[in-house]
Amino acid sequence: MDRAESIGIAVVLAALGLLPWANWLPGGEADPFYAQRFAEWGIGTGIVLGVAVVAVVLLGKRVRPSASATPGPTSDPVFELTLVAGALALYSTVALVVFSGRPLMIDEVVQALQAKIFAAGKLWIPVAKHREFFSVLHVVDLADKRYSQFPPGGPALLALGEWLHATWIIGPLCGAAAAFFFARVVRLAHPEGSRALHRGTAVLFVVAPFGAYMFGSFMNHGPGLMWLLLSVLGVAMVVRAPADQAPRETVGWALANGLGLGMAATIRPLDAFAFALPAAVWLLYRVYRRPATWIHVLASGIGVAVPFATMLWINAQTTGSPLLFGYEMLWGKGHGLGFHTSPWGVAHTPARGVELLSIYVTRLQTYLFETPFPSLLPAIAAFGLTKRLSSLDRYLIVSAVLLGGFYFAYWHDGFYLGPRFVLPWLPVLVLFSARMPSLVRGRFGAGRIALGTNAALVAGAVMAIVFSLPVRTAQYRGGLQSMRLDYTLMAKAAGVQNALVFVRESWGAEIIARMWAQGVSRNATETFYRKTDACALDRELRSIERDGVFGAAAEARLAPLMADSARLVKSTLSTDPTEKQLPGARYDAVCVARINDDREGFALMVPLLLEHGSGNVYARDLQGRDSLLLAEHPDRPVYQLIRKGADVDAPFVWRPLRRDSLMTVWRSGAP
Repeated sequence: MDRAESIGIAVVLAALGLLPWANWLPGGEADPFYAQRFAEWGIGTGIVLGVAVVAVVLLGKRVRPSASATPGPTSDPVFELTLVAGALALYSTVALVVFSGRPLMIDEVVQALQAKIFAAGKLWIPVAKHREFFSVLHVVDLADKRYSQFPPGGPALLALGEWLHATWIIGPLCGAAAAFFFARVVRLAHPEGSRALHRGTAVLFVVAPFGAYMFGSFMNHGPGLMWLLLSVLGVAMVVRAPADQAPRETVGWALANGLGLGMAATIRPLDAFAFALPAAVWLLYRVYRRPATWIHVLASGIGVAVPFATMLWINAQTTGSPLLFGYEMLWGKGHGLGFHTSPWGVAHTPARGVELLSIYVTRLQTYLFETPFPSLLPAIAAFGLTKRLSSLDRYLIVSAVLLGGFYFAYWHDGFYLGPRFVLPWLPVLVLFSARMPSLVRGRFGAGRIALGTNAALVAGAVMAIVFSLPVRTAQYRGGLQSMRLDYTLMAKAAGVQNALVFVRESWGAEIIARMWAQGVSRNATETFYRKTDACALDRELRSIERDGVFGAAAEARLAPLMADSARLVKSTLSTDPTEKQLPGARYDAVCVARINDDREGFALMVPLLLEHGSGNVYARDLQGRDSLLLAEHPDRPVYQLIRKGADVDAPFVWRPLRRDSLMTVWRSGAP
């Protein structure tokens, strides 16, 4: 690839990464915050360019040619130890200060729940007799087994944290290990680089906000990236070996490559495949050129096979089939790759796939480094200035492109702490971003252009630290407050122990659980809930419950309610923004009562899945159906947990209930 080709590709990448294609294509997705980000980029870019001009004017005459950099050492153990310690400290601080050391998103909570099951020496737990009181999103409980829908690798790592009584530490530990692997990869990807470049690149990886926040969370993307970086390091060590070196001397690294890919597959199979395919081609090509290296393919295959076979065995024990994952068990084949109707009723088309990729990239322009200018510009510029890509560069780029292709064909918009699906792009983006200053100096000399470039980058980093990162940190610290609370301490403070506690969720959450109880599939439930007026759905559901209709018959009764889906709006009556309303629809007494319940305040069932220490049994409040649990727990005191008000800081109230009063109200049929 010559310089003209590099520049041409860089221009195309800049256009693809900066323009709001999602807002122009007819696929159904859009980036509503693009205009705001574009305006911020304009202001921020103007400021850093101004700083660059001032630096050139004031210091330009003092610039002296810099000495040519000597290649860095092949090992740097003291720096690596310092880097790992710093990464662990940073990510632990993020975990405890920003995320309160707790799982906040439903994906995190469900994987933490599975970790508790694993830590207890089980693969699954029995399903409760009346599962509708305990069912939550992403938990499989369709038959007699209850377990997470996610692959087992992530929860298995969290189970180690359970044994340590510090589950939050797993993300930071994985981040520290990823930093170590990446520091080694840097020297292999750019061996002619100086020690300062190698160290700076490794530090940039550690402090990149996109990765730092992810490693501080319970999400499985960080651990997945750790294993991918081990696999990258393994294959790089294999292929860089001198031609006269015996293949058996690097067989351990081939095994590490396979183990990294296999472990990554037990966490995020799609990400692992994006890195495994080009690695396999690379190793097989080496066998073609040098047959004695077949031992590397064998060792790598063994490394992949052991964890992958373990995952298939766990699938067989839970879903009943080695190749059937929990999410397909729960949502059906529509959960997988391809252009089809998604489990939530959205038609995923190629145009929509392009839109999602565009959104990931435009979000990454901010979330990658939180710079005032588009964060991908240094990497794109470095790519355009690169004369020759190393073999490891090409491998990482091909893997990144494959990953993008896979998520082009995947229906879900993965947005949490940034465009999380593309976290495996982080290593290659950091590699190229960190090279930009040296490439500019190599192309234009150590003069005014290099000085201005460095000044602009330093100004961007300072603005990110002073302005952007405090805002982002405050945003993350202030969000999902009800998921951060210590419900065990709250229950003990209220004197509620060994009790049966009914959790008053929103009306919408109650409707969803009731559809599940009638055998409506998860994907059909999501579709009905998103495309039907809440009261119309509730009324028909009451009729279905009275008639004892289940499964496909219940779905057939609910399907006609979606006829007016195009006219639906977010509910203007309830404080739950997920509930839908048909303008002009009349609400009966039951619906009005549920709306008033929402306005009074509601709690969330999800964080209570992990509550332990109080001896309480937490169950979803399902009105008259609660009598089933009263009979099942005749000796427990009964409470209702609600939030006193709709504000995010509204206090929780543990309301004591009398069994006889409840039975009287339920028999009266009052809403």
